[in-house]
Amino acid sequence: MLLQNKKIAIVGGGPGGLTLARLLQRKGVEVKVYERDQDQFGRQQGATLDLHYESGLKALRVAGLIEEFAKRYRPGAERITITDNNASICYTERDEAPLQDLNSIYARPEIDRSPLRDLLIASLHDDTIVWDSKFLELQKNGNGWNLVFENGEVAYADLVIAADGANSKIRKYLTDVQRIYSGVTIVEGNIYNAAVNAPHLWELTNGGKIFALWKNKTIFLSAKGEGSLSFYTSTKETEDWAKSSGIDFTNKELVFTWFKQRFSDWSNDWHEIFLTDESYFVVRPQYHFPADQSWPSLPNLTMIGDAAHVTPPSGEGVNLAMQDALELYEALCLDGFDTTLEAIQSFEKKMHNRASVGTTEALEMVESMTSENNLKQMLDFFNEMEELKKADQNN
Repeated sequence: MLLQNKKIAIVGGGPGGLTLARLLQRKGVEVKVYERDQDQFGRQQGATLDLHYESGLKALRVAGLIEEFAKRYRPGAERITITDNNASICYTERDEAPLQDLNSIYARPEIDRSPLRDLLIASLHDDTIVWDSKFLELQKNGNGWNLVFENGEVAYADLVIAADGANSKIRKYLTDVQRIYSGVTIVEGNIYNAAVNAPHLWELTNGGKIFALWKNKTIFLSAKGEGSLSFYTSTKETEDWAKSSGIDFTNKELVFTWFKQRFSDWSNDWHEIFLTDESYFVVRPQYHFPADQSWPSLPNLTMIGDAAHVTPPSGEGVNLAMQDALELYEALCLDGFDTTLEAIQSFEKKMHNRASVGTTEALEMVESMTSENNLKQMLDFFNEMEELKKADQNN
């Protein structure tokens, strides 16, 4: 096996990196995950994730974790409601039976980020994750690398996999291809104890998701299992708007003032987002890499997930990352290549092809959701999906 007697370092403890660690350990590979968080509970996790049959769920099946996933996903959380700017329902799945069949090709089960991360962490050997490891730099050491961390620790690895997200510090060792601003900025937040602090929106969400669309602007709501409500607004802004706007996004009242101006043609129903101090806000300009990007492969370094191919949110990010993990594992451990370079070249070619499609589709979705007739386009999409499902079931 290519990785026999090799030390493998994965930088980043998100779903992609943890999935890869699990897969490699099942083959007896010596692997460490270096994570910047101080511990497993050191950071607030964001909105729920929907895993897809052919990618995220497939990776969990191969990793032997589908039964644990079945205990933790949230049946019913996949149900979507679409509203207009006045919170009037235009389409809803709220009365449909909760998803139970994880073997359906249409399965899109939802799981909160923390439970997914927890089940992946629990599947690893106790000493696999090295917490409080903020990556600083790579230094060549023979055929491998020394990984240097901000706390002064140094670790050697024969092969390094960057799984450190959209702001990857390792990416520069592989390519100088720069990310591109999508034209859209998200204001993200979370409302704790939402049944009390935002009761109308909590009831409207009904344990699932809300897409609210109207003339170039979107609000997305997602209920979480612990009772909070995550949300983000999506609007077209200049790339420097987070700074040039002068808004202190840690100040709820300033954010609320902006919201009332920017969403002035939306009803007061949405103001409920800002009526409690049990919340937080953060601004996130959305970027992507070129759909046709590539780089010369190295025998001792590669990357997966957002580090390699970040896009604006489209429901594919976590799935692509977990599929990256699965396909890299297959290339290194199952496909019979003679060298790690050949394995990584094969993996990266497949990843680039998938990421190109994913990037194109994500940008099309961004354009659709911030278009003048975004509500109609979203309704047309879901109605078309319903027709496809019916046609498939009748065949």
